[in-house]
Amino acid sequence: MNEIAPRFGTGVTVPGVLRLPKECVLFARKGNRVAEVTVSVDGVKYSDHVEPRLLLVHYLREVVGKTGTPVGCDTSNCGACTVLLNGESVKSCAVLAVQADGGEVTTIEGMATDAGLHPLQQAFHEEHALQCGYCTPGMIMAASDLLRENPHPSDDEIRAGLEGNLCRCTGYENIVRAVRRAAQAGVGA
Repeated sequence: MNEIAPRFGTGVTVPGVLRLPKECVLFARKGNRVAEVTVSVDGVKYSDHVEPRLLLVHYLREVVGKTGTPVGCDTSNCGACTVLLNGESVKSCAVLAVQADGGEVTTIEGMATDAGLHPLQQAFHEEHALQCGYCTPGMIMAASDLLRENPHPSDDEIRAGLEGNLCRCTGYENIVRAVRRAAQAGVGA
């Protein structure tokens, strides 16, 4: 695998080195280089030909149609585009689609089931942990990873776990309460 070191800290738990799979097949199409990627998104397998420079957030929105993952800043500063890649939160504007080849991506749309909202989504609703809602998908996905790693975090640990995700509306107190409520309900256990 070709190793690519992240250019800057993202505030999200990610592997120390991002890897481009060698099995990513490049070929010419109308003079452009494209890569074949196969990714499981919210439990559905997708195989597509994409430009190697296509960001995961754009792949999810434009190719797969998962528009619940917003494009926030496109610089990995805000965290609105956070998704789970192989169970770990990543800012999808800082990951190439080819880096997700062979992986499993969970978006905000993949959290709920036919039975209703995911308990973390429900906790955000019940604790009024959103106002405009733009940061909410990224907050929920980052909180999901946080609770996976630490099922019973303190308020300080919740704040630290979400520090790479910005919210300009709520002041964070309701977000912390929502994550605490989800933890108390056993979401991360």
